[in-house]
Amino acid sequence: MTTDFTKILEAAPVVPLVKADDPTIAVKTSRALAAGGLTVVEVVFRTDRALECLKAVADEVPEMIAGAGTVLSTSQAEAAFDAGARFIVSPGLDDGVVAVAKQRGAPVYPGIVTPSELQHAYNLGLNVVKFFPATIAGGIPALKALSSVFRTMRFMPTGGVSADNLEDFLKLPAVLACGGSWLTPADAIASDNYDKITALAAEALKIAARARGNQ
Repeated sequence: MTTDFTKILEAAPVVPLVKADDPTIAVKTSRALAAGGLTVVEVVFRTDRALECLKAVADEVPEMIAGAGTVLSTSQAEAAFDAGARFIVSPGLDDGVVAVAKQRGAPVYPGIVTPSELQHAYNLGLNVVKFFPATIAGGIPALKALSSVFRTMRFMPTGGVSADNLEDFLKLPAVLACGGSWLTPADAIASDNYDKITALAAEALKIAARARGNQ
């Protein structure tokens, strides 16, 4: 799955974050993102009912590959996979979470900031990591420096990524995809304006195509 999933991310290198405390809203949001052409969604564990939201998206939005984000522990990772997660994203690097994903044969993208964390991820056998929080941690200059040393590693910058800087991040050869919450603005969800989310998803794909020289 890991190799195939990498190809999926290369084709549509934007991973939207869905934060919801209502499974119905999580499903509507994910469907709106899919309508804009995106294929992967990260349901973040930042609400009391996040696990229910993940399960609803996994069960009811088959056109989307649903994963779990903000996974902090092995128990959360296990619960996420049991709820239908196809991949795991963490804000930091935890050996136990990585081990659970490997046991399940699923991709895992732990967050790193420092060279020491990146070297540890490399020695755990990982070749893709989340770079978080991307803009605060040095942004594009930091990614260029890290990738010059860890030449086989690829990155998923998240944190401060937006439509304004998405193209610059995706132009970096070491960047596999970018994650972000700008695609699912709270005001649009609160006002039931899912067309806006679809439009933001479509815009992100156009930016990605331009960055990768496909347009």
